[in-house]
Amino acid sequence: MRRRTPRRLLATALLLAAAAPAPSALPATAAPAPVPLRHGGEGDCRGGDGLPPATAERLDATVEKVRRQAGIPGLVVGVRMPGKGCYVRATGVADKRTGRPMSADGYIRIGSETKTFTVTALLQLVDEGKVGLDDPIDDYVRGVPNGHRITLRQLAGMRSGLFPYTADQDFLRDMLSDPKRPYTPWELLSYGYRHPNTFRPGATFQYSNSNLVLLGLVIEKVTGRPLAKVLHERVIRPAGLRHSFLPKGAEFPEPHPRGYTDQTLSGAVADATDWNPSWAWAAGGMISDLDDLHRWAKVVATGELLSPATQAQRLKTLPTGFPGTSYGLGILNTNGWIGHNGSLPGYETVTVYLPSQKATLVVMLNTDALSGGQEPSTLVARAVTEVITPKNVYAGSVTPRG
Repeated sequence: MRRRTPRRLLATALLLAAAAPAPSALPATAAPAPVPLRHGGEGDCRGGDGLPPATAERLDATVEKVRRQAGIPGLVVGVRMPGKGCYVRATGVADKRTGRPMSADGYIRIGSETKTFTVTALLQLVDEGKVGLDDPIDDYVRGVPNGHRITLRQLAGMRSGLFPYTADQDFLRDMLSDPKRPYTPWELLSYGYRHPNTFRPGATFQYSNSNLVLLGLVIEKVTGRPLAKVLHERVIRPAGLRHSFLPKGAEFPEPHPRGYTDQTLSGAVADATDWNPSWAWAAGGMISDLDDLHRWAKVVATGELLSPATQAQRLKTLPTGFPGTSYGLGILNTNGWIGHNGSLPGYETVTVYLPSQKATLVVMLNTDALSGGQEPSTLVARAVTEVITPKNVYAGSVTPRG
């Protein structure tokens, strides 16, 4: 694999997310542990409900081809298309050392898909009249550069102009030098605050995880509870999810694949399975599984947990500068597919829903190493949708890596 230098990391690190629970005002309490995974569940597509054999065979060949071409160790693809059937395949290895095969029955780190959960919690507070989307962040968190002009809407829509702390050279050096180190939101924000804002609020789109750190703090301030508990009680449990949670630190329930990254100071491939994702807190720290992500794809895209008016605001997407992809409030629309992608060292995911066909697509893989300058999850999602929905082909993510 191509060596990735710290300068290359600067160009790619915006996909990396946000940080850990607030340091002093609220305890860093984890959500209740998820229930044990079911094996042989609905993800198996047994009982004659699979896609037509010719389509499944074509998908098998497509999935394996892109996995090998992109150098992906292990890959899981799940498709559900009401009236047509479902498809789940796991290919490759979950552990390069032992050769353990990849399995559809396992937990995965979902990276920036966490944003869809965090913003859902924020929008619930909007529905309850506890916050307003056009409130300035200064009403809730002090010390934000130009915070009297930056609104919660602009934070959720990636239009605040706040410098992305993950693009700070000191953050990259500190995080990669000691990847098991815990972080607090305040530490993360301080890296970004060293730099001037990049544009006036609302002027354009820039993917910045500083935005989601601040929204996580807003949620904690308004509810008086740690974000992990808020997400569990207000979002995860009401959505009917059983294997999704925001960890306190590096904990990672079994079974799960090992995760491999070339985001290292030397550029060498490393096993990032046990790296501490506390820095990915409200923007990218969550863990989930295939069945939960299939369920969540529809919940978040159709607004099951929100009022119709608030969901309509969420889905009002604006241009990102990435062809075929626009961004709303913590959610993207890529050629009709609604949802989000996720990436952090060692893992990538895509969870999207196509309203016109009520279809869901989930992609989970155990590397974030670029292939031809593109995220491997984008390559997989694009190839799969070329087969199942040729009129709605996944265009890609909204980050510099996509």
